Amino acid sequence: MSIFAPNSHILCREIHNPHQQHWWGGGSCFVLVKSYGFSFDQRKDEWKKVAKRDSRVGAGFLPDLSRPAAMEMQPIEDCDQLDKILDEAKQLSQPIIIDWMASWCRKCIYLEPKLEKLAAEYDTKLRFFCVDVNKVPQALVKRGNITKMPTIQLWKDGEMKAQVIGGHKAWLVIEEVRQMIQNFV
Repeated sequence: MSIFAPNSHILCREIHNPHQQHWWGGGSCFVLVKSYGFSFDQRKDEWKKVAKRDSRVGAGFLPDLSRPAAMEMQPIEDCDQLDKILDEAKQLSQPIIIDWMASWCRKCIYLEPKLEKLAAEYDTKLRFFCVDVNKVPQALVKRGNITKMPTIQLWKDGEMKAQVIGGHKAWLVIEEVRQMIQNFV
């Protein structure tokens, strides 16, 4: 398992062998920490020790290991489940994002991990769900008014408020989804 953390001063440090510490300065790069059997708390403690030992690593460079890098989107499998999710979101006054996708769609598959990272960024403000249109009843697909995939919709107060149809580059789709979220959150 590897952890990636942003750091502008360090390129690589391997935790599994503390006697071989290699630090290379560089522009903006990532720290690659290979953890061999270390628990989450052990990795976090090791990072704190590194921060104390080396002045180049400060609190601003210490990765936030308490939050996951990506959150898995919950699947929606039928209309009843969608109704329950919408009612719950309405009570909490919390919008939701639904990614309508297909397991055979190349663009959908490529977009999914990027949406999961986006879900981690907004984990307290909204929830992310996914629907595989080939594995659900067609009544659910018709309810979402889905004609193309991937389609990312923002639902608020039980209604679909905005959508992004993503047939173009994933980074553009993610930026459009971000903009959509900012307009309604």
